[in-house]
Amino acid sequence: MSEEVQRVFDSIDALGKIADPTERAKALGEVLKALPARNKALKEARQAAVAELLSRPGASLRSVGAELGISFSTVQDIVKGYSGSGSARPKASPAE
Repeated sequence: MSEEVQRVFDSIDALGKIADPTERAKALGEVLKALPARNKALKEARQAAVAELLSRPGASLRSVGAELGISFSTVQDIVKGYSGSGSARPKASPAE
């Protein structure tokens, strides 16, 4: 885990250690309220980073997947903005 990621998790852990339960509940509530928007921003930033990796000369879904430690299909899903299960993906239109 990178140092930056560890700092984020350490900060989240610190919220649960706030001594005063009122302050702890308020702080946790603030984070939970803001989390959906932050989660969307994180997904978009990851999507942009993966697209940047794919734009390098000679890059492929497989090479980027190997670099990130994920499958090529996950790389493809990230670039297309898919998340969740396959059932949530748009259906391919039948060939006419």
